Amino acid sequence: MAKQSNAILAANRPNVLPLEGEIDLHISPRVAVSLAQMTQKKLDPVVVDLTRVTYIDSSGLAVLIEGMQSVEEYGGKFALAALQENVRSIFEIARLDQVFRIFPDVDAALSAG
Repeated sequence: MAKQSNAILAANRPNVLPLEGEIDLHISPRVAVSLAQMTQKKLDPVVVDLTRVTYIDSSGLAVLIEGMQSVEEYGGKFALAALQENVRSIFEIARLDQVFRIFPDVDAALSAG
């Protein structure tokens, strides 16, 4: 039931990319394709929902950086939302918490624009 409501919610929010699980070398290419599709439409803002992400490696971080750069190229805003503590620490170690706009939840990221 929750998955269905998430799918409906995602369909109503085309500028939100919900991710889940481990974002690693095997998953990153799919994330890159999804972000590329969003940037081709010039959506603004683009929000990556990390609520259900338990781990992200360097390939995942690279895809998010590329996505952010693509959105910023057309003047849009890119944000990350709802990082779990263990994922947040990865961003902090890489000092990417100073690069990305990070919000406590998707609604906060959307309202910030």
